[in-house]
Amino acid sequence: MPSKCAKLKDNKMDKRFAVRRVRQRDLDRILEIEAASFGADAYDRNLFAEYTRKCGGLFLVAERGTKVCAYSIAAISPGRTGNRAELVSLAVDPAFLGKGAASALMDSTLRRLRRRGIARIGLMVKVTNQRARAFYEKYGFRKLRRVARYYEDGADGLSLAKDL
Repeated sequence: MPSKCAKLKDNKMDKRFAVRRVRQRDLDRILEIEAASFGADAYDRNLFAEYTRKCGGLFLVAERGTKVCAYSIAAISPGRTGNRAELVSLAVDPAFLGKGAASALMDSTLRRLRRRGIARIGLMVKVTNQRARAFYEKYGFRKLRRVARYYEDGADGLSLAKDL
């Protein structure tokens, strides 16, 4: 019978995710996560293929073992006051919600942006998405403004930003 220490160690290991750049062969799995997360609002394969080409080192996946559990996409755009980034999308397989995949992705994304000298990251989130809003708040994102009818379904969005 395993000791309590062994059990604690195993539980801690369960929360670990490896983060890496997306690969073309990840797209089928990413589309599954996208559909489960966003339903009718899901991005299509062509858009993900374009992000794979354009966002390279900022289109990331979190995996446990060899299973992709979540993804995030950030894009850099030059601005008048310095380069800025946008978190385009972040989604977690519903079976892995609350297990640390989103945090692993956010930590890696913020690290990568800081290394590139990015001054600020912004994002849009549905006003009604309390789970996502709480997650971003935990990372220090602050509300800039509410954008009426931002989403295709007519829902309002919140523009959030974080200085790096």
